[in-house]
Amino acid sequence: MSQTSDVSMDIEEDRIREECGVFGVFGVDNAASFAALGLHALQHRGQEACGIATTDGSIFHTERHLGLVGDNFTGDDPSERLPGHIAIGHVRYSTAGQTVLRNVQPLYSELHTGGFALAHNGHITNAYTIKDALVEKGALFQSTSDTEVVIHLIARSGGKEFTDRFVSAMRQIDGGYAFVGMTKDCLVGARDRFGIRPLLIGRLNDSYVLASETCAFDMIGAQFIREVDAGEVVVINEDGIRSFTAFPNAEKRPCLFEFVYFARPDSIVSGKSVYEVRKRMGQRLAQETPADVDVIIPVPDSGVPAALGYAQETGIPFELGIIRNHYVGRTFIQPTQGMRDMGVRLKHSANRSMIEGKRVLLVDDSIVRGTTSTKIVRMIKAAGAKEVHFRSASPPIKYPDHYGIDMPSKDKLIAANYSLEEMTHMLEVDSLGFLSIEGLYWAMGEEYRVDEAPQFTDHCFTGCYPTPLIDRERELAGGGKQLSFLVEVA
Repeated sequence: MSQTSDVSMDIEEDRIREECGVFGVFGVDNAASFAALGLHALQHRGQEACGIATTDGSIFHTERHLGLVGDNFTGDDPSERLPGHIAIGHVRYSTAGQTVLRNVQPLYSELHTGGFALAHNGHITNAYTIKDALVEKGALFQSTSDTEVVIHLIARSGGKEFTDRFVSAMRQIDGGYAFVGMTKDCLVGARDRFGIRPLLIGRLNDSYVLASETCAFDMIGAQFIREVDAGEVVVINEDGIRSFTAFPNAEKRPCLFEFVYFARPDSIVSGKSVYEVRKRMGQRLAQETPADVDVIIPVPDSGVPAALGYAQETGIPFELGIIRNHYVGRTFIQPTQGMRDMGVRLKHSANRSMIEGKRVLLVDDSIVRGTTSTKIVRMIKAAGAKEVHFRSASPPIKYPDHYGIDMPSKDKLIAANYSLEEMTHMLEVDSLGFLSIEGLYWAMGEEYRVDEAPQFTDHCFTGCYPTPLIDRERELAGGGKQLSFLVEVA
């Protein structure tokens, strides 16, 4: 493996990657401008690519780019380039398929029923199996994104109405996903049968909005109405909102990682304040894993609310002992061996005055591989800490995700392979503690976890996957995945 890969893996891949974010709006003259603002609010869910598609009722317009929303949809009014009263948008982190322009969403196709654009957040766990079957029947694919599989299923459905075709396609796929799509006269939204990935409905005057998080509504001044239910399809047109049930026996089990890490603290997910839930995680963490220390220091930024909760529960002072540099991009890391140990310091700096001579407790949202955590611990020790203790505001991550979260395989997850004592030694800390799964459910407002039918999707902690992992099982059996022979230079 090259030095470039090593550095990137140590510094970047020790964090759980955001999935993707989706946005849609119906009934405003400058829909693209609202979409750009909404995507800007959702930028934390994906920073590798972005795209917007619009229609004025007859002509579709699309614009897709590698990079950030602010680098591609600012300056001139986006609605001048992308006119129309309906728009959908997407911010992407590559969870399925390479991050090259042909995979950037929304994807557009001409169907028998007319033009259709689609974007989605999450991952379809039987996409490759379906794709191989479609290719055998003569289907042609232009991308390696699992979103294109859904478009093919819609195109091949026998339903007369577009909604029938869309529902038929949903019933053939599995996994965790949220869709936003549009035809020339309607906006469509849908969630998987467990509601693993989030999708919300908002109202902007007489117009309707769909988004992955409520923070996108706040950005454009829209009012939150409700969530799209698990297994529900909503169709928004000039007559208002119609609801269709794709899965009559849908069972809502939203993903806990939205609360642990993905969602912005100011968002409301499943009727709960993400910020308040994270503070409760820290409060319960303090009860379960106390520490005799002088100061509580969060690992920025996602560890801040939990650290506040820990400090408020214990009365131990909370201080910003680590300052994050928000202006360092991934490409700034130089591929040299000498830069390896500097990697964390490019993004995080120790605030020596809050650390020197003190017993420090670090609080982070989670521990994945452990490599970045170790580097942060060394940085705190180098700043003069007398002792360093570490707490994770989530339970040990022991199982990989297959629903749209880019997470290392099981053999790379530190908690899946080592005991608490071994991890304490590896992270070079004086003590180590994790929130229990019961504590996480308590923070979510539940008295306990119903083991026979968990209230949330918690597979990364428990190994309890809510859906069949068809592609994964096929891969393990030696079936492999369909490979793309296209090479594209970004």
